[in-house]
Order: sequence, then C-alpha cells, then structure tokens
Amino acid sequence: MADQQNNTGLELSQQPIALEKRELASDVLASMARAQVQARYIVAQGRPRDWDVVRQRILKDCERPSFAETAWYRKPQGNGTVDGLSIRFAESAQRAMGNLMPERPVIYDDATKRIVRVTMTDLESNVTHFKDLILEKTVERKNSKGRKVLAQRLNSYGEAVYIVEATEDELLTKESAISSKIERQLTLKILPGDIQDEAKRAIRETLNKADKADPNAAKNRIVDAFDDLGVRVNDLKAFLGVDTLDSIQPNDIKQLREIYTAIKEGETNWREVMEARNEARGTKAGEPPASTGGKSADKVKEAAAKKAKSGQPAASQAPAAQPAQEAQPAEPAQAEQPAQEDQPAQTSTSLW
Repeated sequence: MADQQNNTGLELSQQPIALEKRELASDVLASMARAQVQARYIVAQGRPRDWDVVRQRILKDCERPSFAETAWYRKPQGNGTVDGLSIRFAESAQRAMGNLMPERPVIYDDATKRIVRVTMTDLESNVTHFKDLILEKTVERKNSKGRKVLAQRLNSYGEAVYIVEATEDELLTKESAISSKIERQLTLKILPGDIQDEAKRAIRETLNKADKADPNAAKNRIVDAFDDLGVRVNDLKAFLGVDTLDSIQPNDIKQLREIYTAIKEGETNWREVMEARNEARGTKAGEPPASTGGKSADKVKEAAAKKAKSGQPAASQAPAAQPAQEAQPAEPAQAEQPAQEDQPAQTSTSLW
C-alpha cells in the first residue's frame, strides 16, 4: 500500500516537470519562428527589389518557348472560357520579385476536413494576402472497390461516381493542387498589372514565332504532351472536328496548348473540355466530326470515276449526270450535321 502511494506521489511530482518541458519547447519554437521572420524583413529592407530588374527577368523567361508554352492556360466555363497566367508563371514571378514570404500553415485538422491558410506576404511593403482553404478529406472515384464509400452521385453521363475517403497521398495531391492555385492568385495581386500585360504580349510573340519557325514540331510537341495525359490523337481530332491533324492551323495549336496547361494544373479535365465543346457546337458525345460527311462524298466520286474509266455507255453519254446520281445518297448524311459545326474548323479561332 505504501509502495502504491509512493509511486502515485512520484507520478504527480513528475507532471509539472513534463508540462514545464512542453512549455519550454513551445517557447523555443515560437522564438525561432519570430527570429526567422525578423531576419527576412531585415534582409528585404537591405536588398529592396528594383521593378525594372523584375520586369526584365520576367520578360526574359517569357522569351523561352518551353516556358511560354506553360505560362498561359485556358479552360471552359459555362458558355465561354476563362484564361490567364498559369501557376508556372506565378512561380517564376516569385523568383523574379524576391522578398516574398509564402506560407501554408494548417490551422485546423480533424477526421473529415482540414483548413489550410495560404498566405503571401510582401516583406518590403508589409502587405499580407491570405485565403483559407477548406479541404474535405474525400475524393471522387468511379471504382469503389476496397474504399470506404461516403456518398454517391451521377455525373453528366449518367454514370455512378463514388465519394470515398482520401488516402494520405490523395489528400496531399489535392491540397497541393488547390493551394498552388490560391498562391498564384495571391502572387498576381502583388505583381503590377502593367508587367503582367507586357508578359502576356511577350508570351504570345514567343509562341507565334516558334510556331511559324517549325509548325510541325509545335504540333508534335502538343500531341505528345496530351498523350502523356491519356488524351490520344483521335480525341484531339474529335475535339477539333478534323479527319487528320495535318490540316490544323496555328490557332488550333495555340488553343490546344492552353487547354493542356489548364489540365496539367488541375483547372479542368478532358471530359469537361469535351462537354463544353459539344454544348457550344450543338453536338453530342461520340458524334463524328463534320468533315466525315465530305469523306463519304469523296468515296462516291471515286467510285463514279472508276465506272467512267471502265467504259460504261452511261458514263460516256452523260459523264456529268452519273456522278451527281451516285453522290445523291450522301446528301442526307451531310444535311444531318449542324451548319455551325463547320464554322470553327474554317475560322480556327475558337471552338467554344
């Protein structure tokens, strides 16, 4: 009995020591964080940025074709599109500006959600922009095998999509993708608008120059890039409404490049791109491009030409009438295609 009382007394006497150690560790960490922030402000005051130098650094990056290809994105939204400077551009702008302090502290975390505060502080002007990211610890999957299903819904194709608990890797990927978008927005709030406008023009000029110098290489690069995302050549032909990619125009390459950047950065996905394209052009998923009707007509003309060469009397007496009669069955197939579906391929300006 006495031994139990002695052990209990010893445990009680050790509790204040443990609390004191935890408080001491917290004080040390707080002091370290305070010292780091103060050091950053001191360095920023001693080495202030020169906006002319920042401008030159950004424009120099925009002159590189490999950077310019990823510096601008475009994604469908509603009946139109949304475009802008990309995450890769924002990262380059951060390096060019310097004296910035990006942070992503977790301010709340439980079994169902996590709240991350994404902040961007300009150490020279002492201006801080922040946004709280509420992250649900779930992901959507078509296959729920081996996963804990929390809910279920139907997508626009009428397919079942399961909302399941996210693994640590999935949660990390989700948090990183959304946080990067927010950080891009906060960075562009600090970068002056006139430098952004000049960068946009430089990006367009760089890409136009590279595409004109070797359009086939530009086409092959974007086709290979989409292939890495699982979007095949037939998918691109269906999107553009062409039979072959050899006939695509520079504006088509530009638009594909911007869509690729949006998909790569998690702004959208290929299914949403095709849904927006079909809605804007009045077509349905799986419909052949408008040019396939012309392809059938060409086959009919070829058959008529072969008959003419074989020396049939009807062909020699009325050479003009025979092809017209042979091509007649192809007319309804052409008429079924909406007239506006041919418009984008001819103008090569926008597919939305």
